[in-house]
Amino acid sequence: MSASVGSTPVPWWKEPTKDQWLAWWAAWLGWTLDAFDFTIFLLIMVPISQEFHVSLTEVTAVFTITLWVRLIGATASGWLSDRIGRKKPLMISILWYSVCNFIAGFSPTFLFLFIFRALLGVGMGAEWPAGAALAMESWPPRSRGLMSGVLQGSWSIGFVLSSLAYGLLYDSIGWRGLLWMGILPALAVVWVRKYVKEPEIWVENRRKQREQGREVHAPLFAIFKPKVLVNTLTSCWWMASGFVVYYSIWSLFAVHLQRDLHLGALMVGAPLVIANLVAFLASGFWGWVADILGRRWSMMIPAFLGIFVTPVYLLTSDPLWIMLGFITQGFFAGAIYGQNPSHLVERFPTEVRSTASGFCYHQGAIWGGFVAPILTYFAINTGMGFGIPMLIGTVGGLVSFILALSVGPETKGKVLVADLEVFEAVETP
Repeated sequence: MSASVGSTPVPWWKEPTKDQWLAWWAAWLGWTLDAFDFTIFLLIMVPISQEFHVSLTEVTAVFTITLWVRLIGATASGWLSDRIGRKKPLMISILWYSVCNFIAGFSPTFLFLFIFRALLGVGMGAEWPAGAALAMESWPPRSRGLMSGVLQGSWSIGFVLSSLAYGLLYDSIGWRGLLWMGILPALAVVWVRKYVKEPEIWVENRRKQREQGREVHAPLFAIFKPKVLVNTLTSCWWMASGFVVYYSIWSLFAVHLQRDLHLGALMVGAPLVIANLVAFLASGFWGWVADILGRRWSMMIPAFLGIFVTPVYLLTSDPLWIMLGFITQGFFAGAIYGQNPSHLVERFPTEVRSTASGFCYHQGAIWGGFVAPILTYFAINTGMGFGIPMLIGTVGGLVSFILALSVGPETKGKVLVADLEVFEAVETP
């Protein structure tokens, strides 16, 4: 991809300014470290269950509540981001989830752990809307799909880091030490505060809102008005399906290998590391496709192919086929999320963008939160193991995901503007 200034072609990576790159890196850092703090818990549910003498189903409930309260953080952060800017909510969110994870490592009881991992979810939810708006509003349209894919796909890098930490350090520092490592992301706040600027689009939009007396005080209600209602509902459907797919694939895979196949830490960590690296690279690839074929096709194609990959690793007990199939899934169904930032941000006006994208994205986490306990219940209480429930959740979610995108709009090439598009006149006495 290249553009021209005069007669000189400009490669896509030279088109963004320094400030645009710094904004993108800030969002990338917050999202990647967010992923580390969250996914480390997926790898230590079994030892936590053993230490506190609670059932595995009860431990998965911690995971579920963490996902559910993300909606609280996302809605609050989205509103704050639309009102005061993208930067400060991003900083607050990183501090929040880092401190909560660190404190959880000192848990004397299961209830204490439950509370602080739930509170961590508020910070998790708060990070995404601020970071996504900051990065995508700042980035040029020409390569926004690609950089959206790399940004969202970097969740896999965070998962890789947590998997490496588990595989290499668990035997020496235990599950508590892995949670204590979660304080490290807090250092990123210093860098964000010093180097990152607000997107010019947001700054100009807020200026216009104030000057024209058309401030949007309740952006969450605005996205349910007739003008954008269908867009909001289809976005919620798309996100809910994506969350079901993600947690059907990833949340219990480690438990499946530990409990059903009795594999050790290294054999559990290895396929997760490789599959997440593949998912990261694939997110960039499908992001490139998004700038050519469109946002929807770049997600629907890998989702469709992922349906056929799912049985390969879930209907066998052969470690080789499990590893090969799971890694392949990383390239397809594991990489369908790359356009979450770009496609959601492009769907909504600047005045409500962060609130809308944060709400639509994180209401999906409510549905995703049901996945682990429901699949665990059927896996354990029916004696069928985790493979079949994971397969049903994955395939069903992928079909729904494709349908939701097929009825939504295409936003490839959309130019984000500072114009006022949500009409809410200030009341006069």
